[in-house]
Amino acid sequence: MSSRRTAKVASSIREIVSSTILFGLKDPRVKNVTVLGVEVADDLRTAKVYISVMGEPNVQALSMHGLNSARGFIQSKVADQLQIRYTPVLTFVLDQGVKKSIAASELLRDALKDSPEDASAEADEEMETEEAADEEIEESTDDDE
Repeated sequence: MSSRRTAKVASSIREIVSSTILFGLKDPRVKNVTVLGVEVADDLRTAKVYISVMGEPNVQALSMHGLNSARGFIQSKVADQLQIRYTPVLTFVLDQGVKKSIAASELLRDALKDSPEDASAEADEEMETEEAADEEIEESTDDDE
C-alpha cells in the first residue's frame, strides 16, 4: 500500500468486510472472526484480508472454509459500497500474529513468575551465607579475647 488511495481503499474494505461478516453472514461456521487488516495491491485488483479466528485449529479451518464459501457474497457487498472501477478479488488469510503474541506473553508471564521465586531463593541463600560468615567472625573474635 504505497499510496494514500490504496490505504483508503484498504480501510474501506476492512470496514465493509467486518460489518458484512458480523451482520450479513448467516453461516454458522463463521464465528469468532476478527478482521485485522487488509492489504490492497497497487492496481486495486486484489486484496488480502487478514483475519484472526479464536478457538481450536479445527474451528479455525471451519471458519476459513465458511469465509471462502461466502467470498462472492462479501465481494458483492464491497462492490455495492465502494465507488471504484474494479472490485478487488478478496483472499482471506489466517493471521497467526495474535496467537503468537498470546503465546509470547504467556512465556513472559511464566518467566517472570519463576524469576522472583528464584531471586528470593538466591537472596535467602546469600543471607544464610552472610550470617554464617558473621557467626564465624564473631566466634574467631571471641576466641582471640
